[in-house]
Amino acid sequence: MQRIEPEDLGPVLAYPAADRAWWLVPLDAAEQLDDIPQLAVCAASWPLHCPPVNRPAHGRVWIARPHASGRLTDPLLLGAGFGPGGRLPSETCT
Repeated sequence: MQRIEPEDLGPVLAYPAADRAWWLVPLDAAEQLDDIPQLAVCAASWPLHCPPVNRPAHGRVWIARPHASGRLTDPLLLGAGFGPGGRLPSETCT
């Protein structure tokens, strides 16, 4: 997250106990991120279990809350942020 400027960052959900994070990106992001081994892009139909915006639930918390603008993280910026030095393991979307 530190590699993406706050005005370019969309919602980010974290599950610290599992060392996981989810960035909300546009629906067409898969083709722009498919060569980043640390990232997995899930289909729009994949369920993402989110807590309320104002509090954590079941170990998950918003570290960048959704906001009324509808802004999502730009996939090119996200991919660049996971360039050299990225560390999160990839997750399957099953």
